Amino acid sequence: GDGEPEVDRIGKVTRVSIGLTEQDYEEYYLGYANSVLWPLCHYRLDLVNFQQAYFDSYVRVNSKFASSLLPFLEPDDIVWVHDYHLIPLAEELRRRGCRQRIGFFLHIPFPPPDLLAAATSHEYLVECLSAYDLIGFQTEADLTNFRRYIEENSGAEELSAGFMRMGDNTFEAGAFPIGIDVDHFAEMAEKGSEEVAIDQMRRQMLGRKQVVGVDRLDYSKGLPDRFKAFERLLENHPDIHKKVSLLQIAPPTREDVQSYADIREELERLSGAINGRFADFNWTPIRYLHRNVPRDKLAALFRSSQVGFVTPLRDGMNLVAKEFVAAQESADPGVLVLSQFAGAAEQMAEAVIVNPYDLDAMAEALYRALTMPLDERKERHEALLKRIKESNAHAWMNGFLTALENSRPAA
Repeated sequence: GDGEPEVDRIGKVTRVSIGLTEQDYEEYYLGYANSVLWPLCHYRLDLVNFQQAYFDSYVRVNSKFASSLLPFLEPDDIVWVHDYHLIPLAEELRRRGCRQRIGFFLHIPFPPPDLLAAATSHEYLVECLSAYDLIGFQTEADLTNFRRYIEENSGAEELSAGFMRMGDNTFEAGAFPIGIDVDHFAEMAEKGSEEVAIDQMRRQMLGRKQVVGVDRLDYSKGLPDRFKAFERLLENHPDIHKKVSLLQIAPPTREDVQSYADIREELERLSGAINGRFADFNWTPIRYLHRNVPRDKLAALFRSSQVGFVTPLRDGMNLVAKEFVAAQESADPGVLVLSQFAGAAEQMAEAVIVNPYDLDAMAEALYRALTMPLDERKERHEALLKRIKESNAHAWMNGFLTALENSRPAA
């Protein structure tokens, strides 16, 4: 609710938490954050549901967060704010006299200027971003979209070396692609899981390969088209019937938002129809799990799969693509099939890159991945593994914080 912040200590870390009211949850979280900003940033204007009450709650909750955080800030602290739920936080802190360096990282895509301009609050959002000292994006494409908006709509002045001035605020913007802890994930994959190992042995005895997809159940992930592409693969290549199956894990998320309930129904209908059409008594083409799977088991599943199928319609980065690569056995690696609209595609050119709107192209990419010679698989995997190790989670964190420490404080 609206009570005092709760404070607890975990080792050297002081954690401050504040509760939301039921109304805040409905209007701020489900409303403005996930029914306006999320679809807008994922290029889905048709799903944006702008309501003034949502926007008012978004501003109010960020104001409450700023008031709660301020008493805990030390003069030499730096503040790192994460994601679209908290865009106004720096502006609210500055109003309360905060002069510490504040950085912001957007984990989701930043839309092109014409899409962003469709949001009635777009000027307010960008003005709030200008209160940060450093704004970080996942990709060069996102950074370009932001710069274009600034140039075309705000009258901001471009200063030297990536700095910009907008009104009284001077700030820097850059691309900082997020990574994973590659070694830790590879270690989990190597340890394996007894259940996964038994399933893998069964498939090996039957001469079957596995395509794997793991995504939150979200309309941005392209799951219905992924199922249809797998169906097209089975239509176009009868020779692989009984020789391959798709395992799709899609844990539930935001089930209180109608568009998420709709996609769940569509996936259940599609998987049932495709299995009804192609399955045999000892072969199920699509195995669809609508629940969470422990991380260590996921790592083992990635390692035991021959193809990683990662085809979002739009994604900030998509760390599943990097986890799939990290999990592979380098002597006999699987192949990553990756959407050109995932942020990860900027860094992972050696994946088989696909257009997630083109079912035929995805089907053929799957067939190519399933039949790819070992030498080519090893060559692609080696290049991808090298790149994700170079830009791992530690490099991302250190790169952003170093840039923030060296940024000019907001005027």
